Amino acid sequence: MKTRHVFSTPDVTTAARVVEIAFANGATTEDLSLVARSDIELDAIPDELKSADSDFMPAVLRGMGAGTTAGLLAGLVAVVATPIGVTLAGAAAVAAGGAALGGWTSSIVGGALPDPIRRDFDDEIKASRILVVVDGTKDVLAELEPRLVEAGARRLPWEETTAFVR
Repeated sequence: MKTRHVFSTPDVTTAARVVEIAFANGATTEDLSLVARSDIELDAIPDELKSADSDFMPAVLRGMGAGTTAGLLAGLVAVVATPIGVTLAGAAAVAAGGAALGGWTSSIVGGALPDPIRRDFDDEIKASRILVVVDGTKDVLAELEPRLVEAGARRLPWEETTAFVR
């Protein structure tokens, strides 16, 4: 599994140095992204390193989970309520409908929200700092972090499991 760490750098030059060190230690463009104020991103950050995340997928998954649960409960209540006459297949259909409705409504809201890193470190971004987001295994991050700090990055309190290692 990979873990995501976030580092703050004071300027574009330091962020570029941190990215070079990460690349020199085996990171790829899929492992790195930069987050900054929009004017800095437009002027100084290469497109392949821009972070364009939103809360879309996590919101869809949460909505589908809640919708499935609510739909399944409603379907089971309908099965138990004899006058309605719903079968177990009908309960499954109601659960699927709940999942679809929950996923759809949550995606609308989640797509409009910025990603959690932008929300949590808004003060850093407003202060013209560039955030360097690094995904890697715990071993890689433990080896890389001191080098990034030495180059001028400051580790921020963020750790999130992101993906399975390929």
